Parts: sequence; C-alpha cells; structure tokens
Amino acid sequence: HVQLVESGGGLVQPGGSLRLSCAASGVTYSSYCMVWFRQSPGKEPEGIASIDSDGSTNYADSVKVRFTISQDRSKNSLYLQMSSLEPEDTAVYYCGAGPLAACGGWWSGGFEYWGQGTQVTVS
Repeated sequence: HVQLVESGGGLVQPGGSLRLSCAASGVTYSSYCMVWFRQSPGKEPEGIASIDSDGSTNYADSVKVRFTISQDRSKNSLYLQMSSLEPEDTAVYYCGAGPLAACGGWWSGGFEYWGQGTQVTVS
C-alpha cells in the first residue's frame, strides 16, 4: 500500500520561505520519479519540480532558482525548499510518485501515486 503524506505548508509573507516534506511509504519502483505539483483555484495543476532515483532534477521556469527539490532516501522523504515566495505561489502542493519515465515531462497522468496536498498561502 503506497502512501504519500505532505506536510510543511502554511501562511507566509511575500519574500519568505517554506520547506515542504513528503513522507513516502510502500513505493517499490527500482527506478522512480518523484514530483511536486501545485494547483491554485481555477487553474490547471502545474508540475514544478521533479527528481529521479539518480538524483537528476528538473524545474518549471516559474520556480527555477527559487525552489529546490531534494530527497533523503534513508528517510523515504521528498522535500521542496521554497524561497522568495510570491503571492502567485499560493496553491495546494502535492507530491507524486511514478516510474522513471514520468520524469520526461509534466504530465500528471504519468504518476501513479499522490499525496493529499498541503496548502501554501503567500500573503
């Protein structure tokens, strides 16, 4: 049984920082892709950062430089360090897990497993 649980969201002022965590259990891919998506009200989900089992990372232009994705395999955890936050970053943030091929793009359908999301509000 795969479970992804996000935490670390909250209210932060513009220019501030937050660190999101995603605790993963039951993920059995030998080669995988982990991703952070976000969704704002009335908008389509947006893939913003991914990392694969080799540690290769990819970022959407909207968050490049400001956000950093990382993982601690010993803790089965995924992280998203967010800095220089802007009101436009307000969204529910979700972590996802899928096979390695899912890292080839930002198609949410490539990921089999999702967490419940954590709200980030920048105001």
